[in-house]
Amino acid sequence: MGVMIPVRHGSCLPHVGEDFPSAGGSGRSPVNGRLDTMTAIEVKDLSKAYGEVHAVDRLTFSVRPGQVTGFLGPNGAGKSTTMRLILGLDRPTSGTATIGGRPFTQLDEPLRHVGALLDAQAPHGSRTARSHLLALAASNRIPDRRVDEVLELTGIAKATSRRVTTFSLGMRQRLGIAAALLGDPRVLLLDEPSNGLDPEGIIWIRELLRGLAKENRTVLVSSHLMGETASFADHLIVLGKGRLLADTSTKDFIAARATPRVRVRTTEPARLREVLVRHGHAPVEAEGGRLLIDGAEVDVIGPLAAREGIVLLELAAEEATLEQAYLDLTASATEFSARAPQEA
Repeated sequence: MGVMIPVRHGSCLPHVGEDFPSAGGSGRSPVNGRLDTMTAIEVKDLSKAYGEVHAVDRLTFSVRPGQVTGFLGPNGAGKSTTMRLILGLDRPTSGTATIGGRPFTQLDEPLRHVGALLDAQAPHGSRTARSHLLALAASNRIPDRRVDEVLELTGIAKATSRRVTTFSLGMRQRLGIAAALLGDPRVLLLDEPSNGLDPEGIIWIRELLRGLAKENRTVLVSSHLMGETASFADHLIVLGKGRLLADTSTKDFIAARATPRVRVRTTEPARLREVLVRHGHAPVEAEGGRLLIDGAEVDVIGPLAAREGIVLLELAAEEATLEQAYLDLTASATEFSARAPQEA
């Protein structure tokens, strides 16, 4: 049975109060100053080699606050390895990865600076959801009440006493997200957070990510779901075979790799085709008697047909998609690909 996910409006992540001490005991509040300098991820000339295999090859990029950054790439591109390097779980062969100018391993009580979800299967199966989060909270001086807040936020409060081994993949994802949010961090790294979530959960995580960015947090999210990434990512970092392929806004990424196309349907297809060819276009027949015109725009094709007295039953621009742009960029950078099925 699925778990209902609460959708919150306004501030998406309830903040812990003034009694939640900052790292180092400075006494600053968790919102006003505690992590003002902990809001950027900087990767410089980062490399990681396993023998002859270069999983990460001289990467340099920044992840800035106030936006959701999508982290994309084919299988084997180096996304998970890069995240592990940022979080100090692997040592780089060369280069650096810092958060707020410091390596993750030098952070005191790191959960209160950085929240991460890399593996939803990580929690011990014999623990309950609440005991797992309480152990994490105790290790970083986070109040117990915070555990109840994130359980409620992620929609698994009713399953708090169940052992993790009984959780579905989607519920484990929610528990992992709860752990990432536990310390009210200003920086989040989430690896495939939508994996296993039902449609309601996918909508919830989308709104959560947007809300975190609006609170000027730094949010890095890896995903293989292009349609979903397009719905929440403001910026994209794309890897291929361990190297940086793109570091740009989502809008610019799509625009740079997409050819405008117009779809049109008329009662006089032969006559419209002749007019289009005469004006330098190359229409292609499609399903339902439609014509597709690459490199054209609606505000050009519409008036052209009108001047010729041709009735149009349909006239629309085919919007470019992130998936199309991504596949175009990574076509030569995909290490593992399947053959197309052969016709009998």
